[in-house]
Amino acid sequence: MTLPHTMTALVQTADGYVDTATGPHVTDLAPYLEHRDLPVPQPGPGQALIKVHLAAINPSDIHFIKGEYGQPRIKGAPAGFEAVGEVVAGDTPLLGQRVSFYATGSGTWSEYALTDAATLVPCRPDLAEIDAAGLIVNPLTAMAMFGIVTKSETKSMVLTAAGSQLCKLLIALGRDNGVQPIGVIRRAAQAAELRALGAADVIVAADALPLDQVQAVMRDLKPTILLDAVGDQITADLFFAMPKNARWISYGKLSAQSPKLDKMGQLIFQNKSIEGFWLTQWMRQVGKGEIAKAFAEIQARYVDGRWTTDVAGIVPLSAAMTDLPPLLAQPDGKAFIDPRQ
Repeated sequence: MTLPHTMTALVQTADGYVDTATGPHVTDLAPYLEHRDLPVPQPGPGQALIKVHLAAINPSDIHFIKGEYGQPRIKGAPAGFEAVGEVVAGDTPLLGQRVSFYATGSGTWSEYALTDAATLVPCRPDLAEIDAAGLIVNPLTAMAMFGIVTKSETKSMVLTAAGSQLCKLLIALGRDNGVQPIGVIRRAAQAAELRALGAADVIVAADALPLDQVQAVMRDLKPTILLDAVGDQITADLFFAMPKNARWISYGKLSAQSPKLDKMGQLIFQNKSIEGFWLTQWMRQVGKGEIAKAFAEIQARYVDGRWTTDVAGIVPLSAAMTDLPPLLAQPDGKAFIDPRQ
């Protein structure tokens, strides 16, 4: 295949980090990105070049372009973490195959992206493109964190931001494996859908926790795992209302506000703990066999309908600077970029 010399991409305009985080929300991309031409990256030893079909957008992407993520921005490099596409060059036997991937060398909000060849995930032919584009960040995180839930032997788990794509995957895993999910949401309109998916209970906490409901839920279901993507005062209040031996596992920071931890004695006398989860670190710690098994299960769940992808919309790469922010502002569904348009 003859490759072009240049490509278009959404390119980062700043380096490093910012001092103050404002959360994964953006109304204007111009302070962080620009749409322009770049040379097509060349794969080195152990790398693969992928022609991007569809790129998924996650909160971590927005944190990253704003300088709020756990790794620094690189000025002049394309943004975007995960996508699906065709392997067109590189040090890999997967040339010509469709793969899901997490970009490590050059970002996915571009016509071509570069990554480590060893991390490519070959896609089943019956896996929909929309599912393949977001196969890694949310689904693998769901599988990994549900493994923590399973090992804890809890019969119930609490999920903040329960209307998110990731939490819907976790609710389905709980439903299918005998673990009762408790969803915490800010908009009551999401409650019926979460119950239909398999949530054992739904707590609507728009401004504050409904304490009577929370106390009843904690008494009846006794959850000891809190999987948290928000990190605000409501989350802290939930944690301190949970039974002894509870674990607060933070995997995101949707809120720009920090919580007040006013019952720290529970960490001593009730054996509670607060910890973090980062998918990249988990992948470094487990064996390749466990990751491959997880991806096989993930693809099977999408193909047979146990999991689905909620789509807010797809924007062409050429129009992303203007069309992406209003799409990201929608309360439900996942946004995608199509570099082929």
